[in-house]
Amino acid sequence: MGSYSSVSQNAVLVKTNSFIRSVYNWMAIGLGLTGFTAYYVSHNEALVQLLYGTPGLIMMLIFAELGFVFFLSARIQKIKASTATALFTIYSILNGITLSFIFLSYTATSIVSTFMICAVTFLSCSVYGMVTKKDLTSLGGFMFMGLIGIIVASVVNIFLQSSAMQMIISYIGVVVFIGLTAYDTQKLKAMSTTIPNNATGAVIRKGALMGALTLYLDFINLFIMMLFIFGGNRD
Repeated sequence: MGSYSSVSQNAVLVKTNSFIRSVYNWMAIGLGLTGFTAYYVSHNEALVQLLYGTPGLIMMLIFAELGFVFFLSARIQKIKASTATALFTIYSILNGITLSFIFLSYTATSIVSTFMICAVTFLSCSVYGMVTKKDLTSLGGFMFMGLIGIIVASVVNIFLQSSAMQMIISYIGVVVFIGLTAYDTQKLKAMSTTIPNNATGAVIRKGALMGALTLYLDFINLFIMMLFIFGGNRD
């Protein structure tokens, strides 16, 4: 009986590790596409002029990104894995286009150093979410409320253009996305244990893509908040 229990636990652990590894692989692909696209666009004068010289284009792209996120979240179970993969890829590229301002606004040194700080922070929080025995559900709910507050404050600051308010939002944002990273990782770990043993590769891939999108958003937002704090502006 004891050996059967041990084998069962090992099987669950293998399944969990495999799923989480797939999540991180897709997340890395998304980040890579975003980073490459942002760098390419920022170093292409014609694209920069088109992007920042066309009134309303940036906002249109941002709304398109939101549409991709909402569509994937709502329809992931009903669309094909190939469709989900294509949407995730397109979203990552679109996000890279809108984030091209990073390479135009900040020095390369500050971008790299902030990325490293963000990566270490993100990894530490994600590992904590994986190994902690504490239920982070209440933390997740609290951080989600903080996220709503950040969104509202950011919209208000579009009109106020206050650098002091932006700095406050950034510091709060770092705390919020640190908490969300740990919470989302724990949620993905729990999700991996509910995947049926006979689940098809397509079902597993769609779950991994949604997990990757969640952690991708945590990472990108944490990076942007840290960049507002630590980034050195171009002269």
